[in-house]
Amino acid sequence: MTSAISAMLGSMLPSMFCTGRYLRHLGYQVTYVRNFTDVDDKIISRAKELGEDPISLSRRYCEEFNRDMVYLHCLPPSAEPRVSDHMPQILDMIKQIIENGYAYIVDGDVYFSVEKFPDYGRLSGRKLEDNRAGERVAVDSRKKHPADFALWKTAKEGEPFWDSPWGPGRPGWHIECSAMSAAYLGYSFDIHGGGMDLVFPHHENEIAQSCAVCNHSNISYWIHNGFVTVDSEKMSKSLGNFFTIRQVIDLYHPLALRLFLLGTHYQSPINYADVLLESASDRIFYIYQTLHDCESALSQRDVVTLKDTIPPDTVNIINNFYNVFVTSMSDDLHTPVVLAALSDPLKTINDLLHTRKGKKQELRIESLAAFGKILGNVLSTLGLMPESYSEILQQLRDKALKRAKLTEDQVLQKIDERTAARKNKEYERSDIIRKDLAAVGIALMDSPDGTTWRPAVPLAIQEQQVSIT
Repeated sequence: MTSAISAMLGSMLPSMFCTGRYLRHLGYQVTYVRNFTDVDDKIISRAKELGEDPISLSRRYCEEFNRDMVYLHCLPPSAEPRVSDHMPQILDMIKQIIENGYAYIVDGDVYFSVEKFPDYGRLSGRKLEDNRAGERVAVDSRKKHPADFALWKTAKEGEPFWDSPWGPGRPGWHIECSAMSAAYLGYSFDIHGGGMDLVFPHHENEIAQSCAVCNHSNISYWIHNGFVTVDSEKMSKSLGNFFTIRQVIDLYHPLALRLFLLGTHYQSPINYADVLLESASDRIFYIYQTLHDCESALSQRDVVTLKDTIPPDTVNIINNFYNVFVTSMSDDLHTPVVLAALSDPLKTINDLLHTRKGKKQELRIESLAAFGKILGNVLSTLGLMPESYSEILQQLRDKALKRAKLTEDQVLQKIDERTAARKNKEYERSDIIRKDLAAVGIALMDSPDGTTWRPAVPLAIQEQQVSIT
C-alpha cells in the first residue's frame, strides 16, 4: 500500500468528497487539487450581460462556491488553481504539444490533431468516426478533422486575452486542466473526477493532451458523478426547476442535505424531492438525538471507572458495522450501504438507554461508550460529525420551525392548550392540536415529565412516502 494519494477533482457531490476523508482514515497522505475554470465562453458571455469584468465575476462565483462547500462540510483542497493564474504553464504545454507533432496552427488558433493520437476515445469508448461535426464538436472548415479541438483561441474584440507565440488569445477549455494537474500532481496521479458529462469530450481530450506531452502520463482511476434530477426530471434553468444550495439550506440544515446526497451512490443520478429531503432531515435528527442521549448518559459517569471489557453482543454489532463500513467504502464509495448500516448500533444504543431490559444489561455504560466512539469515527469520515450534538439538534429544530412557519413560543403555546384540553378530558380537541402540528412537521412526545416536541416528516409528505414505497 502506497503512502500517498494524489487527486484532481472538479466540483462534485459530497459522496465523492468522502474520498479524501476515507483515504486519510485508511492512513494515506492525500494531495487534493480542485481547479477552477475562470476563463471560458460562458463566463465571458455572462460578464457582458452584467457589465462586469470576467475575471472579477469568476472570482466572486468561486468564493460563493467555496462558501457552499464549507456549509456542506466538504474538506478544503490542498491547492485550488485557477486558469488566469496559470497562463505560463498552459503556454508551455501547448508549445510542447506542437513540438511533439500533435498540434497545428491556423490563423493564430492552435488545434490538437486527434488523428495523431491513436488511443483517442479510450476513456469514453467512442470511435473517432463517431465524432460528427456540429454535434459535440464545433464546425470549423479549417480543422484537419472535425474532432480536432482548440488548445489556443485567437482573441476576439472585447474579450480578455493573453500574449502568446501565436498571437493574443486565450486557452481552450481542455488544455487548462491538463496544465494545472501536471503543475501540482505531475503527469501521473491516482484519481481524476468530475461530472458524468465530462467523460467526453473534456476528459478524453485531457488524456490526449497530457499523453502528447508525456507518453508516460496516466490516471489510475477516473470517477464521475451522476446528474441531479428534480422529481425525476433533469434539473435545468429552461424547465424552471433549477435551485441553488443556498436556497435548499435556507429551509434544511446543510448536514441534512449532505446526508441526503450521501444516500445515493455518486455514479447514480440524484433525484431531488421534498419528500426525500424531509426524510433525510428526520433521519439525521434521530442520529444526533440518539448520540446526544448517549453522550448525556456517559457524562453522568466517571470515565476513569469504566471497565476495559464490553459484552460479546456489543463486540459483534460493532465489528459487523465496521466491516460493512470498510467493505462498502472501499467498494467505490458505497455510502448508502454505510448509512443503512447505522441502524443496528443506533437501535442498540436506544435499547440500552430507554428499555427496561437494556438498562439492566451488564457493562451497559461501557457498551454505550464503545458505540459512541465507533459511530463518531464513522460520521467524521462521512463528513457528518457536528461540533456539538446539542447545538445541531437546536439548529434542526429551528429549520423545522421555519418550514412549519411557526415560532417555538407558538408551539409551546399549542402544547399548553393540548395539556389543558387533556386535563379537561377534551380528547377530540387534544387530538386536533396534535394532528395540526404533525401536519406541518412538528411531532409531540408525551412522557411522565410532560410533553416535548421534535421535528418530523409532515403528514402529507409521509403519505407521499407510503405511495412511493
